[in-house]
Amino acid sequence: MQETGFSAGPKALGSSVAEFAGDNDAYYTKEFNKIQSATKFPWSWNKMAAIAGPFWGATRGLWGSFWIFTVLELLALVQIGKGLWGDLGAGQMARIERLSINRDSMMGKYEAAKAAGEEGAAGILTRAENLQKVIDRLGEEASQAASGAANFLITGIVLFILLRIFQGFYANIRYEKQYLTWRAEPSTPSGLNWKWAWLSGVLWLAIVPLTLYRFTVGRVSETLKPYVLEFPVDKAQYFSPIATWMEGGFDWLSVRFGDVFDGVVNVISTILDGLETVFVSTPWPVVMTVIVVTAWRLAGPRVAVFTVASLAYLALLGLWETSMVTVALLGAAAFLCLVMGIPLGIWFGKSQRAYNAALPVLDFMQTMPAFVYLIPIIAFFGTGKPPGVLATIIFGMPPVIRLTALGMRGVPENTKEAAVAFGATKWTLLKGVEIPLAMPSIMTGINQTILMCLSMVVIASLIGAKGLGQDVLVALQYAAKGQGMLAGLAILFCAMVIDRIIQGHYKRSTSRH
Repeated sequence: MQETGFSAGPKALGSSVAEFAGDNDAYYTKEFNKIQSATKFPWSWNKMAAIAGPFWGATRGLWGSFWIFTVLELLALVQIGKGLWGDLGAGQMARIERLSINRDSMMGKYEAAKAAGEEGAAGILTRAENLQKVIDRLGEEASQAASGAANFLITGIVLFILLRIFQGFYANIRYEKQYLTWRAEPSTPSGLNWKWAWLSGVLWLAIVPLTLYRFTVGRVSETLKPYVLEFPVDKAQYFSPIATWMEGGFDWLSVRFGDVFDGVVNVISTILDGLETVFVSTPWPVVMTVIVVTAWRLAGPRVAVFTVASLAYLALLGLWETSMVTVALLGAAAFLCLVMGIPLGIWFGKSQRAYNAALPVLDFMQTMPAFVYLIPIIAFFGTGKPPGVLATIIFGMPPVIRLTALGMRGVPENTKEAAVAFGATKWTLLKGVEIPLAMPSIMTGINQTILMCLSMVVIASLIGAKGLGQDVLVALQYAAKGQGMLAGLAILFCAMVIDRIIQGHYKRSTSRH
C-alpha cells in the first residue's frame, strides 16, 4: 500500500515530490516538509505565486485558485482603473448638460414673456432659478467625485498588493494539499503545464479588459456598446416568435385535451367539496372537538394542547371559516401529493433507470419559480380552487418523491437478502422490511411536502383559491401589516397542527414497537 504525506520519510518524499512538481523539486520538498511538520501556521512563501498571481495556480492545475483570485484581483483592478482614467463625475455631468438645455430654454421663454409683459414671467424665472440651483449642486457632486480618484487608486493598489502577498503565503499550502490528493489519486493534475498557462492568459484577456472598460469609462462607445452593456440580439428577433408559438401551443392543447383537463378539475373538486363539507359546513364545535380528540389519540396530550391553542387563535380572531377553507385546500393538495408521491418514490427507489428519467422533471418542478406554475394552470384549468390545488401539487410533490426514493435506496442489501432467504415475497419484503426501514426518510418527505404546500397557499390565492391566502394577498395590496401577519400566523398554525399530528402518530407508533 502506498504511503502518503510526511510519514513516507524525507527521501521518499523527495522522489515523490520530484515526480509531482516536475521542476524545482528541492524547493517544494523543503516547503512540503515544513508544512507537514508545522503545528501552527506554516510560514511558507512562494515567490512565483506572489509575482504571477492567479496564473501560477493555473499553471500548476489549481484552477479553483485561478478563478477565485482572478475575480478578487479584478475588483482591485477596477478600483485602480477608476483612479487612473475613470470618469467619476460622468453621471452628474450628463445631468448638468441636460438640465442646462432646459434652463436655457426656460430663460428664453422668460425673456419673451417679459418683453410681452405677461404676468407669468416671474414664475418662469423662478423655475429657471431652481434648475440653476440643481445644476450647481450637481456640479459640486461631480467635483467631489473627481477628487475621489486618488482614494480609488490607493485602495486598489493596496488591495492588489495584499492579494498577491496572500497568494504567496497560500500557494504552497494549497499545492501541498494537491500533492496529497495526487498521492491517493494519480489522475490529479501535476507538474508545470504551459498549455494551461496560455489558456489562463486567454481567459484573463476575455474577462478583465472588457470588465475594466465597463466600470471605468464613463461613456461607452457605440462600437463596444453591444458587447459591454447589452447582448447584440434584439428581443423581438427570437423572443416574440417563440412566445407566440408557445401561446398557440397552449391554446391547441387546451382545446384538444379539454375533456381531460375538465376531468382532472372534477376529481379535485370532488375531494375539495368533501373536505369543505367536513371542515366548513359542519358546526365549528363538532369540528374542533373531532380535531382535538384526533390529535390526542394519534399524537398525545402535548400535541392536543397545541392543537387547542391553535384552533382558539383561529376562532378568537374571526378566521375560523377562512382557515377551514385553507385546511381543505392544504389537505387536498397534501393528500394527492402523498397518494401519488409515495408510490412514485418507492418505484424510483427500486429502479435507478426510472429515477434518472424522472430526475429532470423533479428538478423542473422544484426550481421553476412558483408564479410561473400559474400560467399553464390558468391556460388549461382556468381559475378557482381546483387549479390552485393543482399548482400546489406541482410545487409540493417533489420532496416526498425524492426522500421516499432516498429511504428505499438506504435499506441495507443484506437485510433484504435475509428476508428473501426466509421466504419473503416481493410484496412482503416491501411491506414488512423496506417501507418500515425507509419510514424515517418518508416521514421527513411528508413534513417537507406539507410545508411546501403551505408556501403555495398564498400564491394560489392569486388565481382565486381564496382562504387565508386571500387575506394575506389583500394585506399586501393595501400594506396592512398587522392583518397580513395575523393571517400568515394562522396559515402557519394550520400547517403545524397537521404536521404535528402526523409526525406525533408516527413517533408514538414506533415507540410502542
